[in-house]
Amino acid sequence: MYRKLLLASVAGLALTGSAAFAADLPSRAPPPVYLPPVPIFTWTGIYLGGQVGYAWGNNSGGTFVAGDGFGDIFTANFSGSPQGVIGGAHVGYNYQINQWVLGIEGSVDGTSLSKTVVATGTDLFGATALVTAHSNSNIQGSIRGRLGVAWDRALLYATGGVAFAGFNSSITDTSGFLTGIPGASASFSNTRVGWTVGGGIEYAITNNWSVRGEYRYSNFGNVTNAPLAGVGLTAFSTSRRQLNENQVQVGFSYKFDTWAPAPVVARY
Repeated sequence: MYRKLLLASVAGLALTGSAAFAADLPSRAPPPVYLPPVPIFTWTGIYLGGQVGYAWGNNSGGTFVAGDGFGDIFTANFSGSPQGVIGGAHVGYNYQINQWVLGIEGSVDGTSLSKTVVATGTDLFGATALVTAHSNSNIQGSIRGRLGVAWDRALLYATGGVAFAGFNSSITDTSGFLTGIPGASASFSNTRVGWTVGGGIEYAITNNWSVRGEYRYSNFGNVTNAPLAGVGLTAFSTSRRQLNENQVQVGFSYKFDTWAPAPVVARY
C-alpha cells in the first residue's frame, strides 16, 4: 500500500516538474506584423495627366486690303470668334514649402477651333466684292510656372508663361472681283509664340490622384499675310489680324510617390 502511494507521489512530482520546465522554454511565436504609418499628404512630386474643355478666340481687328496696280484699291474688315473643343495632356513638378506650392508645367492640346467669315467691301469706284476668310487652330501648347496656396488637399493656384499655337488660314475671292476668277483662293499657316496667364483650383482625392478646374487667357500677337499676291489681276494684298484666346478646362493628374527608404522590420 505504502509502496503504491510512494510511486504515485513520484509520478506527480515528475509531471509537475515537466510542466514548469516547458513554461521556462524560450518563446517561438512569430514576430509582430509591421504596420507602416499612413503617409502624410504633400503636393511635392512629379505628375502627369490629361485635360479637356472649351475655348473661344477673338480674331479682332481683321483687315484685308488689295489692289490691281491701277489705283483700284479694295478694303474689307473682318473679325471672327473661332471656338471649339480643346483637350490634351500635361506633365509637371510641384514642390511644397509649408502652405506654398511652387511648380512648373507643360501642356499640349489638340483643338477644333475654327471660324469662317464673309467680308463685304468696296473699291474706290463703289464696286462691291466678297472675300471669305477661314481660320482654324489644330494644336496649341504652353510651358508655365505655377504658384499656389494649399489647404491640406485643396490647392488654389495662379499660372502663367509661354504659349505657342499653329494657325491655318485661307482667303477666297468669292465674287471674283479682285482676281477675275470667282473662287480663287490662297492659304497659309503660321506658328505663333505668345503668352498665357490664368488660374485654377485642384483637389487631391487620394495621395496620388487629383482633379482640377482651370481658366487661361492667351495672346498670340498679330499676324500679317499676303494671301492673294500674284493671283489674277491682283497686284498686292495683305491681311492683318490680332489673335487671342480664352479657355476653360477640367482635368486630372496622377502624382508619383517621392522616394523614401524602406521600413526597418525588427527581428526577434
